[in-house]
Amino acid sequence: MSNNPYFLDLTHRPRRNRKSETVRALVCETSLSAADLVYPVFIIEGENREETILSMPGITRKTIDRLLMEVQELVDLGVMAIAPFPAIDESKKNPMATESANPKGLVQECVRRVKAAFPQVVVMTDIALDPFNSDGHDGLVSPSGEILNDETVEVLCKMAVSHAEAGADFVCPSDMMDGRIGAIRCALDAAGYTNTSIMAYSAKYASALYGPFRDALQSAPKAGDKKTYQMDPANRREAIYEVALDVDEGADMVMVKPASFYLDVVREVSDHFDIPVSAYQVSGEYAMLCAAANNGWLDRDRIILESLLSIKRAGAKVIWTYFAKEAAMLLERK
Repeated sequence: MSNNPYFLDLTHRPRRNRKSETVRALVCETSLSAADLVYPVFIIEGENREETILSMPGITRKTIDRLLMEVQELVDLGVMAIAPFPAIDESKKNPMATESANPKGLVQECVRRVKAAFPQVVVMTDIALDPFNSDGHDGLVSPSGEILNDETVEVLCKMAVSHAEAGADFVCPSDMMDGRIGAIRCALDAAGYTNTSIMAYSAKYASALYGPFRDALQSAPKAGDKKTYQMDPANRREAIYEVALDVDEGADMVMVKPASFYLDVVREVSDHFDIPVSAYQVSGEYAMLCAAANNGWLDRDRIILESLLSIKRAGAKVIWTYFAKEAAMLLERK
């Protein structure tokens, strides 16, 4: 026994497992790598053009040729998955969102060109109507303002098949219409695309964090909101119900969106299902962290990695994040 009056006779001292960087690495429970990340990108028509997005510093809308140059950077960093989102001209939007299934559309052309240049890169395409719908909703809208579920699913099936034909590795329904996963699986299989995977946005909440994304795509609803189809932020158990339906209908992977405000849901879904779980660190999360870092309130490098590590720790196998490229650079330097 020590004569030091401040000595504590402790059997357990957890700090012993934190005493050096090497020891901390040995006992680390969660790891983050570039291979965990999906990089969402915004694409526009034309050639050699890039547009700033004021609400998302450092993120741009770009033409496909410029995107191909960025994909090479991603590959060099070990980020091997992208998710393209289209910002199309208003003249191509209509109430039936017919441009969504155009085989020569912007997304379809993007998929073809990326897969031709980088066959090893996984391309995950969004399946929802808001970028193509003149009403700005994820589904078709009735004259009375109701979002039409079954009629929307029919259009989504055509859209998914057109993406599969272009070479998409995953089609990712983000619309939250009931029954769309089963219908899309049937449509893909009937068209011969049995190997095209479905990553379902299964627990997508009606969040206030999507504002910068809608700014980037100029796709905000013209009237009303999305609360009749996206989930109530107050509900946790409902997410398990939604995920279970999508898994039963044939989803290969499921998503919780947003990520940081819904880590309890990520954990619940991860604990309940053996299927891989992804989480989307959405535009509002990105914008908040950038704003705090740009004002000197947070250490940018540390908060990027800490935010992503927390999502991984909660149970997400895959993380969609606008920080993917920057995070990969930071991980490379560690």
